[in-house]
Amino acid sequence: MRLQKYLARAGVASRRASEELIASGRVRVNGEVVTKLGTRVDPNVERVEVDRRRIRLKPVLWLALNKPPGYACTRRDPGGRPIIYDLLPADTRHLPHVGRLDFMSEGLLLLSNEGDVVHRLLHPRTGIERVYHARLRGPVTAELPDRLRAGVALEDGPARARRAGWITPPQTPSPTVEIVLTEGRNREIRRMLASLGVTLRSLRRTSFGPIRLGALAAGTTRRLSQKERAALRRAAGPACSRAVTE
Repeated sequence: MRLQKYLARAGVASRRASEELIASGRVRVNGEVVTKLGTRVDPNVERVEVDRRRIRLKPVLWLALNKPPGYACTRRDPGGRPIIYDLLPADTRHLPHVGRLDFMSEGLLLLSNEGDVVHRLLHPRTGIERVYHARLRGPVTAELPDRLRAGVALEDGPARARRAGWITPPQTPSPTVEIVLTEGRNREIRRMLASLGVTLRSLRRTSFGPIRLGALAAGTTRRLSQKERAALRRAAGPACSRAVTE
């Protein structure tokens, strides 16, 4: 395994940041400083250190959580609010979350220690689709999906939905619109709807790339199958799908 991939898989840093660690002379293999990118290591034999701290690979783990509203995507909340790690089995609480959902949003949240794949999935260039169901305070204008696809101006730049369409009719008291995004910007859908004068009742993410929320109960988790993990690696790009040790 290439050394920078080893570091990324161990959760030390992203692939690119791991390359910077190597180039700066902070990484040792079997006690020797290694600065050559692409150096290969055998995870079962060789000792890898960063800043003289031994780095070990952990088994790859992917978890899906159905996040309820009212939980923060953080390990510690200064205000003492509930956090997503309160919901996880004890042996999975070390896992970083893949992106985030804001405090009152609900639905699918992935967690994983496969750092290089996570980094690629979250990079804007990868264009991973996130599907959301937004329940609104209606009635609202039927043209709302068109306006979301056309894009709206936000303070951090234009935002637009890749796709949008009605799930329940806009004339009802609580119409629901499906919105597909390819970015993970902070509170993006909430800000888009607010800029269009639409009041949001609830926001639920139903899929992230090839992974679907399905019938997973609120506040519970499940481990992704080997097939699902392979689908995520393919979505992340060829470098991740070619060779990931299970």
